[in-house]
Amino acid sequence: MAELINTAREEAPVKAILVTVDTGEFDAELSLSELEELAKTAGAETVATVTQKRPAPDTATYIGSGRLSELTSDIEVLGAELLIFDCELTANQTRNIEEITDTRVIDRTTLILDIFAARAVSGEGRIQVELAQQKYRLAHLAGKGIALSRLGGGIGTRGPGESKLETDRRHIRRRIEALEEELEDIKKRRGLIRSRRKKDNVITAAVVGYTNVGKSTLLNALTDAGVLAEDKLFATLDITSRAIELPDGRSVLLADTVGLIRRLPHHLVEAFRSTLEEASNADIIINVIDISSEDAYGQAKVTEELLNDLGCEGIPRITVLNKCDKLIGYENIPEDSTTVKISAKQKMGFDRLLMCIAENLPATSTRGRFIIPYDKGGLLSSIRSEGKIFSEEYEADGVKIDALVDNKMLYAVEEYACE
Repeated sequence: MAELINTAREEAPVKAILVTVDTGEFDAELSLSELEELAKTAGAETVATVTQKRPAPDTATYIGSGRLSELTSDIEVLGAELLIFDCELTANQTRNIEEITDTRVIDRTTLILDIFAARAVSGEGRIQVELAQQKYRLAHLAGKGIALSRLGGGIGTRGPGESKLETDRRHIRRRIEALEEELEDIKKRRGLIRSRRKKDNVITAAVVGYTNVGKSTLLNALTDAGVLAEDKLFATLDITSRAIELPDGRSVLLADTVGLIRRLPHHLVEAFRSTLEEASNADIIINVIDISSEDAYGQAKVTEELLNDLGCEGIPRITVLNKCDKLIGYENIPEDSTTVKISAKQKMGFDRLLMCIAENLPATSTRGRFIIPYDKGGLLSSIRSEGKIFSEEYEADGVKIDALVDNKMLYAVEEYACE
């Protein structure tokens, strides 16, 4: 499916049928609706959806033989070119379904990986996506190559089959190792940047949330960052960081993160871990929720679970209820000290949002008025470089300043405090 998005831009959308088995393990209807959005993002047109209730998926063809026969008829009638299964198929299942239906088959994981491959812009993003793709490919290679593989010895067991399969395996493993080394280097560089930020007392805020809840729109509205913001899933994958100023004078570096989704392929979570770890290293987490979505609670739960997996417990969090302008009577939605309702698109509620961020950030600096003696020019320079001076006046006994002073410097300026 690697070419799906590119061809979709030039030709008519690929006609696809979505298929799922409802075992009761998760909300199949909701997941199928999400799969349809994913298919649309990839450039496919959903012409039909198929749901079969079963205690467990069929090991050979995922859905039962009877339903698969009906599906084959549907393909012919609807002119479908692609089957998308809302699961992670085994290589054998994929091969069996394709042989029976004579139609190309992909699963949810392949679809998401394809979207990620099309959306990744930075070098790091491309490496992360390819690593996930190669690991998925390696896990599914054996089944696809079973007909070619020769695992025994003696007559009839020689030939190119084993060599081809093993060559593919070795090539993929080597590529995975190379990509992991590149990511490790990037991770080290990212760690150095974080250390530098801590040393320079840079306050960071990670903007997290489900895909398509409006994170990029919020970042653009607050900072004019120019991040791609579309009404599509996974519109942006690469981290964008921009500084904003809070009402108390402090500057905060906002970092946009990759959007989350239910049953995100574990290969992707693993590959994007270094990116997602921006949240676990932030001073505060801004959790954006699309309050207009019928599944707002479920999406928030997915985000919360991943944040806990990343070890974000203990980091201050703000819940941002976005797109509230889409709701009638949104004025009645309650807010508290860590919850604020906004509309990123309409730039509504931003004043309270910034105040909420300031109030929930750990105290790192103190604002006050001081008269710094003229012979303490070095101290004044330190306040300038490590804090922020809002105003200064030259008086007889020194420079009178209104300044934001880093807490580690308070001991040095306390004696010069004035009313």
